[in-house]
Amino acid sequence: MGQVTDRYPIPAGQHRVEEEINRSRFITTVAYTPSVDAARDFVAARRAEFTDASHNCWAYLVGPPGATGQVGYSDDGEPHGTAGKPMFTVLEHCGVGDIAVVVTRYFGGTLLGRGGLVRAYGGGVKLALESLPLAEHRPMVDLSLIVEYSFLAQVQHLLPDFEAQIVDQEFAADVSLRVRLPESRSEAMQQALLQLTAGALLIGIDS
Repeated sequence: MGQVTDRYPIPAGQHRVEEEINRSRFITTVAYTPSVDAARDFVAARRAEFTDASHNCWAYLVGPPGATGQVGYSDDGEPHGTAGKPMFTVLEHCGVGDIAVVVTRYFGGTLLGRGGLVRAYGGGVKLALESLPLAEHRPMVDLSLIVEYSFLAQVQHLLPDFEAQIVDQEFAADVSLRVRLPESRSEAMQQALLQLTAGALLIGIDS
Protein backbone atom coordinates (compact mmCIF):
# COMPACT_ATOMS: atom_id res chain seq x y z
CA MET A 1 0.00 0.00 0.00
CA GLY A 2 1.08 3.53 -0.70
CA GLN A 3 3.74 2.49 -3.19
CA VAL A 4 4.61 4.72 -6.13
CA THR A 5 3.14 2.15 -8.53
CA ASP A 6 -0.30 2.24 -6.86
CA ARG A 7 -1.42 5.13 -9.06
CA TYR A 8 -0.39 5.52 -12.68
CA PRO A 9 -1.77 6.64 -16.07
CA ILE A 10 -3.94 4.20 -18.02
CA PRO A 11 -5.89 4.56 -21.28
CA ALA A 12 -9.24 6.24 -20.59
CA GLY A 13 -10.89 4.05 -23.24
CA GLN A 14 -10.42 2.64 -26.69
CA HIS A 15 -8.63 4.99 -29.09
CA ARG A 16 -7.83 4.71 -32.80
CA VAL A 17 -5.70 6.49 -35.39
CA GLU A 18 -5.08 5.72 -39.05
CA GLU A 19 -2.36 6.58 -41.56
CA GLU A 20 -1.22 5.57 -45.03
CA ILE A 21 2.43 4.70 -45.69
CA ASN A 22 3.53 3.84 -49.26
CA ARG A 23 -0.04 2.86 -50.16
CA SER A 24 -0.38 0.50 -47.17
CA ARG A 25 -3.12 1.43 -44.70
CA PHE A 26 -2.20 1.21 -41.00
CA ILE A 27 -4.95 1.33 -38.35
CA THR A 28 -3.72 1.54 -34.75
CA THR A 29 -6.16 0.73 -31.93
CA VAL A 30 -5.22 1.18 -28.27
CA ALA A 31 -7.22 0.06 -25.23
CA TYR A 32 -7.14 -0.27 -21.44
CA THR A 33 -6.49 -3.91 -20.56
CA PRO A 34 -6.09 -4.55 -16.80
CA SER A 35 -5.38 -8.28 -17.23
CA VAL A 36 -3.75 -10.64 -19.70
CA ASP A 37 -7.19 -12.10 -20.49
CA ALA A 38 -8.50 -8.61 -21.27
CA ALA A 39 -5.53 -7.98 -23.56
CA ARG A 40 -6.07 -11.26 -25.41
CA ASP A 41 -9.80 -10.56 -25.74
CA PHE A 42 -9.00 -7.12 -27.18
CA VAL A 43 -6.63 -8.63 -29.75
CA ALA A 44 -9.23 -11.27 -30.70
CA ALA A 45 -11.88 -8.56 -31.11
CA ARG A 46 -9.66 -6.56 -33.48
CA ARG A 47 -8.93 -9.69 -35.52
CA ALA A 48 -12.67 -10.28 -35.77
CA GLU A 49 -13.23 -6.65 -36.75
CA PHE A 50 -10.54 -6.67 -39.44
CA THR A 51 -10.77 -10.23 -40.76
CA ASP A 52 -9.76 -9.14 -44.28
CA ALA A 53 -6.59 -7.30 -43.18
CA SER A 54 -3.13 -8.45 -44.26
CA HIS A 55 -1.87 -8.40 -40.66
CA ASN A 56 -3.14 -7.65 -37.14
CA CYS A 57 0.08 -7.19 -35.17
CA TRP A 58 -0.19 -6.62 -31.45
CA ALA A 59 1.54 -5.89 -28.16
CA TYR A 60 0.40 -5.48 -24.57
CA LEU A 61 1.74 -4.55 -21.14
CA VAL A 62 -0.31 -5.36 -18.04
CA GLY A 63 0.64 -3.62 -14.80
CA PRO A 64 2.37 -0.33 -13.99
CA PRO A 65 4.26 1.58 -16.71
CA GLY A 66 7.42 -0.26 -17.77
CA ALA A 67 6.49 -3.50 -15.98
CA THR A 68 7.61 -6.61 -17.86
CA GLY A 69 5.99 -9.39 -15.81
CA GLN A 70 2.83 -9.69 -17.95
CA VAL A 71 3.63 -8.73 -21.53
CA GLY A 72 3.26 -10.12 -25.02
CA TYR A 73 3.64 -9.20 -28.67
CA SER A 74 3.26 -10.74 -32.13
CA ASP A 75 4.39 -9.97 -35.70
CA ASP A 76 1.31 -11.81 -37.05
CA GLY A 77 3.05 -12.90 -40.24
CA GLU A 78 5.26 -9.87 -40.81
CA PRO A 79 9.03 -10.59 -40.92
CA HIS A 80 10.32 -11.56 -37.46
CA GLY A 81 11.05 -8.60 -35.22
CA THR A 82 9.59 -5.95 -37.52
CA ALA A 83 6.20 -5.35 -35.85
CA GLY A 84 5.38 -6.77 -32.41
CA LYS A 85 8.72 -6.02 -30.75
CA PRO A 86 8.95 -2.40 -32.00
CA MET A 87 5.35 -1.87 -30.89
CA PHE A 88 6.09 -3.30 -27.44
CA THR A 89 9.25 -1.19 -27.09
CA VAL A 90 7.12 1.94 -27.53
CA LEU A 91 4.63 0.69 -24.91
CA GLU A 92 7.42 -0.16 -22.48
CA HIS A 93 8.71 3.42 -22.49
CA CYS A 94 5.47 5.40 -22.90
CA GLY A 95 4.71 5.88 -19.19
CA VAL A 96 1.25 4.29 -19.44
CA GLY A 97 0.20 1.02 -17.77
CA ASP A 98 -2.44 -1.67 -18.46
CA ILE A 99 -2.29 -0.98 -22.18
CA ALA A 100 -2.69 -3.05 -25.35
CA VAL A 101 -2.36 -2.07 -28.99
CA VAL A 102 -3.19 -3.68 -32.32
CA VAL A 103 -1.80 -2.27 -35.56
CA THR A 104 -3.89 -3.50 -38.49
CA ARG A 105 -2.26 -3.38 -41.93
CA TYR A 106 -3.89 -3.50 -45.31
CA PHE A 107 -1.04 -4.13 -47.75
CA GLY A 108 -0.94 -1.62 -50.60
CA GLY A 109 1.42 -3.42 -52.96
CA THR A 110 4.67 -1.65 -52.04
CA LEU A 111 7.21 -3.48 -49.86
CA LEU A 112 8.51 -1.35 -46.99
CA GLY A 113 11.60 -3.40 -46.07
CA ARG A 114 12.55 -4.34 -42.52
CA GLY A 115 13.48 -0.81 -41.45
CA GLY A 116 10.33 0.61 -43.04
CA LEU A 117 8.15 -1.92 -41.22
CA VAL A 118 9.80 -1.20 -37.87
CA ARG A 119 9.21 2.53 -38.38
CA ALA A 120 5.63 2.01 -39.56
CA TYR A 121 4.53 -0.24 -36.70
CA GLY A 122 6.41 1.59 -33.94
CA GLY A 123 5.38 4.91 -35.43
CA GLY A 124 1.72 3.91 -35.49
CA VAL A 125 1.82 3.27 -31.75
CA LYS A 126 3.60 6.58 -31.10
CA LEU A 127 1.02 8.41 -33.20
CA ALA A 128 -1.87 6.85 -31.26
CA LEU A 129 -0.24 7.65 -27.90
CA GLU A 130 0.11 11.33 -28.83
CA SER A 131 -3.66 11.77 -28.75
CA LEU A 132 -4.58 8.99 -26.29
CA PRO A 133 -6.99 10.17 -23.55
CA LEU A 134 -5.68 9.10 -20.14
CA ALA A 135 -7.25 8.15 -16.82
CA GLU A 136 -5.66 7.14 -13.53
CA HIS A 137 -5.31 3.66 -12.11
CA ARG A 138 -6.29 3.69 -8.46
CA PRO A 139 -6.26 0.59 -6.26
CA MET A 140 -9.72 -0.06 -4.85
CA VAL A 141 -10.85 -1.87 -1.72
CA ASP A 142 -14.21 -3.32 -0.68
CA LEU A 143 -15.60 -2.78 2.81
CA SER A 144 -18.43 -4.82 4.31
CA LEU A 145 -20.64 -2.70 6.55
CA ILE A 146 -23.41 -3.85 8.89
CA VAL A 147 -25.44 -0.85 10.01
CA GLU A 148 -28.70 -0.26 11.85
CA TYR A 149 -31.57 1.11 9.79
CA SER A 150 -31.59 4.30 11.85
CA PHE A 151 -28.11 5.20 10.56
CA LEU A 152 -28.60 4.10 6.92
CA ALA A 153 -29.47 7.50 5.44
CA GLN A 154 -26.52 9.17 7.19
CA VAL A 155 -24.12 6.47 6.01
CA GLN A 156 -25.38 6.78 2.44
CA HIS A 157 -24.94 10.55 2.61
CA LEU A 158 -21.35 10.17 3.83
CA LEU A 159 -20.14 7.80 1.10
CA PRO A 160 -19.63 10.33 -1.76
CA ASP A 161 -17.24 12.33 0.46
CA PHE A 162 -14.84 9.37 0.17
CA GLU A 163 -15.60 8.47 -3.48
CA ALA A 164 -17.30 5.32 -2.21
CA GLN A 165 -20.02 3.41 -4.05
CA ILE A 166 -22.42 0.73 -2.85
CA VAL A 167 -21.89 -2.40 -4.96
CA ASP A 168 -24.16 -4.75 -3.01
CA GLN A 169 -26.76 -4.45 -0.25
CA GLU A 170 -28.95 -6.78 1.78
CA PHE A 171 -31.80 -5.85 4.09
CA ALA A 172 -32.38 -8.11 7.09
CA ALA A 173 -32.45 -7.31 10.83
CA ASP A 174 -29.76 -4.77 9.95
CA VAL A 175 -28.54 -3.49 6.61
CA SER A 176 -25.48 -5.18 5.08
CA LEU A 177 -23.61 -3.07 2.54
CA ARG A 178 -20.61 -3.79 0.39
CA VAL A 179 -18.89 -0.56 -0.48
CA ARG A 180 -16.05 0.01 -2.97
CA LEU A 181 -13.71 2.97 -2.67
CA PRO A 182 -10.12 4.03 -3.38
CA GLU A 183 -7.76 2.25 -1.02
CA SER A 184 -6.20 5.57 -0.04
CA ARG A 185 -9.56 6.79 1.34
CA SER A 186 -10.48 3.63 3.24
CA GLU A 187 -9.00 4.38 6.65
CA ALA A 188 -10.43 7.89 6.80
CA MET A 189 -13.90 6.67 5.84
CA GLN A 190 -13.83 3.92 8.46
CA GLN A 191 -13.02 6.50 11.11
CA ALA A 192 -15.79 8.80 9.87
CA LEU A 193 -18.33 5.95 9.90
CA LEU A 194 -17.44 4.90 13.44
CA GLN A 195 -17.70 8.50 14.60
CA LEU A 196 -21.03 8.97 12.82
CA THR A 197 -22.59 5.88 14.37
CA ALA A 198 -20.83 6.17 17.74
CA GLY A 199 -19.27 2.79 17.08
CA ALA A 200 -22.59 1.07 16.33
CA LEU A 201 -21.29 -0.33 13.07
CA LEU A 202 -19.46 -3.48 12.01
CA ILE A 203 -16.76 -3.07 9.34
CA GLY A 204 -14.93 -5.81 7.50
CA ILE A 205 -12.35 -5.47 4.72
CA ASP A 206 -12.86 -7.82 1.79
CA SER A 207 -9.67 -9.18 0.26
